[in-house]
Amino acid sequence: MNTSRHADTHGPATKPLSHKLRTALFYIWLSIATVFWFIPSLLIGPFLPLKTRNYWIMGIHCRLVIFGLRWLAGIRCEVEGAENIPHNGVGHVLISKHQSTWETFMLPTLIYPHVQVVKKELSYLPFFGWGLSLIKPIFIDRSKKANALKQVIQGGEERLKDGIHVLVFPEGSRIPSGKRKVFSKGGAMLATKTAAPVIPIAHNSGDLWPNTSWVKSPGVIRIVVGKAIQTEGMSTAELNDMTEQWINEQVDRISAVPFTGEYVEAATSGKRF
Repeated sequence: MNTSRHADTHGPATKPLSHKLRTALFYIWLSIATVFWFIPSLLIGPFLPLKTRNYWIMGIHCRLVIFGLRWLAGIRCEVEGAENIPHNGVGHVLISKHQSTWETFMLPTLIYPHVQVVKKELSYLPFFGWGLSLIKPIFIDRSKKANALKQVIQGGEERLKDGIHVLVFPEGSRIPSGKRKVFSKGGAMLATKTAAPVIPIAHNSGDLWPNTSWVKSPGVIRIVVGKAIQTEGMSTAELNDMTEQWINEQVDRISAVPFTGEYVEAATSGKRF
């Protein structure tokens, strides 16, 4: 498989016309796939068991999106550590790097069933937000940090008991390639309080799907799934430091954009798509 590490570092005005056309076709596909799939999902989903609903609503939709991304925008994925993906029915805390919207589409096709810790504003989006609400994610109000942490712990514990994985982006927002943000401890705290195993996830999606431009560049996004970390007896700080170090090391290894030394401090960064 092609392991090109091309980095998309230019603004939309400097990108080839072919990239713009392919990206536009992808967004047309994304819009059609979203409407086409979520209309029957909204009608059928409420009557399905939660795990089945998770796969029906998000799993299939995300596969449609990734299919279009590959064949229209020319973005493929190479998975390292696929053998570490859990299939034992035990709920894991998934702690992932966050660089773009790509991982929110790709991860449901790799590790399922899982729900994400997401900002409550996403529930208001037509079709996508309605379908998202049906799979019972953990909605949080990021403006109220203390309450948000309680929501993560309480909601996460319930899902983990049901054998549903909980996906946490500890940076809280999409961070551009070559930059970092200090990890929040919410995901690590959820894992240590419930003794749930942690699966760390690294990728370089920002190289091809940048926050600074709507235009995507063709190539291969690499994703690394780490071995499960058994958290019993670990402190939240110890676990958080371990996952942050491992993820940053892997991102540095696979990314075409070297770490600049800059840490992003803003509560949010970049564009949604």
